[in-house]
Amino acid sequence: MNARTFAGLTALGAALVFAASACFRPLPVPPAKPPAAPHVLFAGVRSSAYGIKPFPGPSEWETAVRAMSDYYPGSTPVAVWIVGRFNRPRTCRLEFPGVATAVTNVQFTDADKHEAYLDAFDRAGIKVFLQVEPGNADMKTLIDLVLGRYGRHPCVIGFGVDVEWYREADRPKAGVPVDDATGRQWEGWVKAHNPSYRLFIKHWNQLWLCPTYRGDIVFVDDSQIVKSADALVAEFEAFGKYFKPNVVMFQIGYPSDRPWWSRLAVPPQTLGQAIAAKVEQPCGIIWVDFTLKEVLPLK
Repeated sequence: MNARTFAGLTALGAALVFAASACFRPLPVPPAKPPAAPHVLFAGVRSSAYGIKPFPGPSEWETAVRAMSDYYPGSTPVAVWIVGRFNRPRTCRLEFPGVATAVTNVQFTDADKHEAYLDAFDRAGIKVFLQVEPGNADMKTLIDLVLGRYGRHPCVIGFGVDVEWYREADRPKAGVPVDDATGRQWEGWVKAHNPSYRLFIKHWNQLWLCPTYRGDIVFVDDSQIVKSADALVAEFEAFGKYFKPNVVMFQIGYPSDRPWWSRLAVPPQTLGQAIAAKVEQPCGIIWVDFTLKEVLPLK
């Protein structure tokens, strides 16, 4: 091999090495995706005038809500806060002062029960759905009365209706189902107060809640009296699928189910995690006030 041939081969080899190195340049790293939203969007407790006695003070409710939310890192601490309870046969009793003669099927209390609690939740960053058990009271009237009184609170993020008590006198022990047009109308009345507010509607039977309309509604299942944790989880899984992709919430901890949930390691966490694992969309886990003191701290 003469010098000229050797030089040519050397140049060719260098070119091939350069070309190969160009072909094997590392691929650019795609930008990292933003972290996924927490699967358990809301975690907290339910409050009613009849579910826990003596009724805890504001700081005690705050402690309980925080403890529940802490079981689900990234969740928003929330209270399902009942401000209007069903009074048979047709009345909704709102727990603040008003003029009862001005509205049909609505009663009022002499003193306001909730301002001090909502003030505390404002300061603590706890969010609240204000709920009614409507009876035969006009729904727009209830929405306007409740949100007109408490809507100034930053903690308030929505309004809820327990459909089991909606016109219960017309359909005892179940209430009247909410059709699509009614659900859409209620949601519009709620969002007229604040477009960011969300309506929730609650029932233990999914067929009682909007057949096809979804909008921005949160659907809540408060089923109880089941045989086991597996049975409840299966029921809630079906509920979530029925209303997917909307947010769903589940109320747990009823006394009727105590025989099995009391044997779980940490009932508010163990049961809630089992539910969330079977529900694909963001959900909420709410422990009811009837057994609150058995599983969550108040101090």
